[in-house]
Amino acid sequence: MVKILWADDEIDALKPHIIFLTNKGYEVTPVRSGTEALDAMEEDNFDIIFLDENMPGLTGLETLERINVSSTKVPVVMITKSEEESIMEEAIGGKIADYLIKPVNPNQILLAVKKNVDGKRLTSEKTNSNYQIEFRKLSMDMQDRLDAKGWSDIYNRLVYWELELDKSKDPSMQEILAMQKTEANELFCKYVEKNYTDWANGVPEAPIMSHTILQKKVFPLLGSKPVFLMVIDNLRMDQWKMLSTILQDKFRIETEESFYAILPTATQYARNALFAGLMPAEIARRFPEKWKNDDEEGGKNMFEEDFLAANLKRNGFEGKFSYNKITNLNKGKKLVDNFSNLMTNDLNVIVYNFVDMLSHARTDMEVIRELADDDAAYRSLTMSWFNHSPLNDMFKLIAASGHDVVITTDHGTIKVDEPSKLVGDKNTTTNLRYKQGKNLSYKDKDVLAVKKPIDAQLPAINLSSSYVFAKGAKFFVYPNNYNYYMNYYKNTFQHGGISLEEMIVPFVHLKVK
Repeated sequence: MVKILWADDEIDALKPHIIFLTNKGYEVTPVRSGTEALDAMEEDNFDIIFLDENMPGLTGLETLERINVSSTKVPVVMITKSEEESIMEEAIGGKIADYLIKPVNPNQILLAVKKNVDGKRLTSEKTNSNYQIEFRKLSMDMQDRLDAKGWSDIYNRLVYWELELDKSKDPSMQEILAMQKTEANELFCKYVEKNYTDWANGVPEAPIMSHTILQKKVFPLLGSKPVFLMVIDNLRMDQWKMLSTILQDKFRIETEESFYAILPTATQYARNALFAGLMPAEIARRFPEKWKNDDEEGGKNMFEEDFLAANLKRNGFEGKFSYNKITNLNKGKKLVDNFSNLMTNDLNVIVYNFVDMLSHARTDMEVIRELADDDAAYRSLTMSWFNHSPLNDMFKLIAASGHDVVITTDHGTIKVDEPSKLVGDKNTTTNLRYKQGKNLSYKDKDVLAVKKPIDAQLPAINLSSSYVFAKGAKFFVYPNNYNYYMNYYKNTFQHGGISLEEMIVPFVHLKVK
């Protein structure tokens, strides 16, 4: 039963209201002063407190201050005769849940209780009911002959419901959604398997992909004032939706879209393609000294700035641009300190690697595994980082300077939970979601196999090389030490393969409010 504490020096006059609430199933404890209210709180726990603002002795505001010290989680509704703005502001500043102006009627009181006590339960029930309706719609829509945009829409709807059901905390509904996402990924993988090599070779119906996103969406924005391009490595759509709640105070969303990351959905391939405006096979052909294959030593993303410069030049850009890659806290702080130096550029590109590092740290560090043991916790950890990061400081400076921002990424990530056995020679690549090598042996149903790399516009280490990409939430494990590696990598976040989470990634254009 919901327990209500009501403090008012004229409490006897409110007896009809108390009877009304009692008849609705609520337990009301009436008191005549702030002091009595504090005493009652020491003896019992309450779900909501109604507090008269103008009481003798301890005023409502003074009582509120003491309540906040003792129990900040109990919602307090301030009731006042005064409509003076200063009283309202002082009450709101004192962290009240709501305020009412006397005389109040019973329905106003009931509404305050439902909003502040029953609100979460009612919202959860409504969310669950709405998702049950949407579940049927999604199931039917997924069976249609969807194109690339159709699958992007499906994924956005799934992300929306994932975030909504996070709030309801109903494990049974979250389990149903997880099952629906698994089904969606199975169908999506079949769609990609059927169409990917055509996309890679530039058929007209191909979606915007890593190698075409800058030309089609960013370069047209360049002109009268500086544009900032933020490439947050490994940023999923659900993570962007969470970050947007922070950024919306200073920016409005001009466009919010998605595009398709190329295969493999790995930094070496997808981010080089993004900056070069070319598929990996073409990058390797045009820049043989700057492209490194999987089997070569050294960093695989050392020449992104050079690739971007060549891409801008091919597209007729004659202005100034900057490129900064942030891989640690000090580099981020230094860029913030030198922000004014960016104002003379037409385009400022900032690559931020933290989310990718978080993903890998979750695999390697037990403490991070515990902090981000599921998708919801992974989103929460990303939010916590962003709130206190130099990247957030950078957005504040950009907003103050009045410039546009584009936020995007190279690929997403997925939590893997199903091992798939694969056999290859000692030169086979080590990524858990894709493999390149000779004479690969695998379960056909678990992979998209590209026997001729050039068919997917991918470079080959040698003439007999082929690629395989894991589907859905699968990850590759060798038969040797199978159980060890299965347990070590299960439920970690990986990328490189085919899934909605890895391939359909955000592209957002923000304007200052």
